[in-house]
Amino acid sequence: MKKLTTLIALTFISTLTFSQCNGRYQTEIFSSVNKTTVNYSDVYTDNEHIMDIYSADGDTEINRPAIIYMHGGSFIGGDKSETDCIDFCENFAKKGYVTASANYRLANNAQNFALYQEEQYTTVLKVVADIKSAIRYFRKSIVNGNPYGIDGSAIFIGGYSAGAVAAIHSAYIDSISDLPISITYLDILTGQTVDFNPQVLVNTIGGNLEGDAGNYGFSSEVSGVVSFAGGINDINWIDSNDEPIVSCQGDADQTVNYNCGPGLNLPTVFTLCGAAEIHPKTNTEGVINDYLVFSSEGHEWCSAGNSNPLFLQALNFTTDFLFPLLPCNTPTSTQEINTQNKQLICVTDIHGRNAIRLNNTTLFYKYSDGSVEKKFVIK
Repeated sequence: MKKLTTLIALTFISTLTFSQCNGRYQTEIFSSVNKTTVNYSDVYTDNEHIMDIYSADGDTEINRPAIIYMHGGSFIGGDKSETDCIDFCENFAKKGYVTASANYRLANNAQNFALYQEEQYTTVLKVVADIKSAIRYFRKSIVNGNPYGIDGSAIFIGGYSAGAVAAIHSAYIDSISDLPISITYLDILTGQTVDFNPQVLVNTIGGNLEGDAGNYGFSSEVSGVVSFAGGINDINWIDSNDEPIVSCQGDADQTVNYNCGPGLNLPTVFTLCGAAEIHPKTNTEGVINDYLVFSSEGHEWCSAGNSNPLFLQALNFTTDFLFPLLPCNTPTSTQEINTQNKQLICVTDIHGRNAIRLNNTTLFYKYSDGSVEKKFVIK
């Protein structure tokens, strides 16, 4: 899927001067939020197609970025009211975003999901369809009076665990042809070899990747992806036209492997590749990205929400990543760098860590004369 971005492609390195979004989107500037529960599908009316929409009490802004956050639960459980869902949505709503925590279709049978890859692909495709419908719900609402005060050019998706997996696949599977035409695996119950075509499974969601959950006629494109302990089935789905992505993951995660491995650490579940594989690939493709690694941490750090300091660290890291991508930070001027009279001392990222000079990420260049230049280098 192509990126929705207002950044200008430059062939030279430039310093971009940003507006400050009127003090919004970096810290909590509101003390309380309100929640509205809606059915986001105009096709399905069940509990699997409802979401809670959060916005700050007293916020009069009518052009706000939105984040749709999807719960975890291994595609067999979970709900929009999980602790991390509430804490994530309230945190970003207090910063001025509109946020939503959405339910989605779960696997019909937990045992079949764990054993059969057809069930796994089918389930993920249905969740992708639901995410796309939720995105379209917001864009549809804009033309119907924009009751949520949404900026349709700044809708992000994300989640934890299965929710993050679904968000990544929603953004990075660009066409049916991206899916393999044949997968073979061993049915451990019968000892028989099973072969199936994942492309055919798209018929279970209406025959196209936009899915069967409604709100047709509106775009399902997004401005970026937030992945808390998520992964992707095939890193080759990532290409140079893809959306920015920020990941937070423990390097001891085996449920969604930090590198690549079977999902849920079960040999019968399809492969998922985590942050250690996603971000080198996004760097190679020139996709805006960053990731935070929790040393020796497994998969569950997110589930406790604000009570876990790692979750709070992930929220802050995500906040810093998203901020330069917002429309209110559209570059207002460019200036070619003149380094004739000063020497570059070091380059750091937004957290003060030494960084290599990558394209498509915010970096700080510190010079011998004491000056510091904030640069967003775009190629």
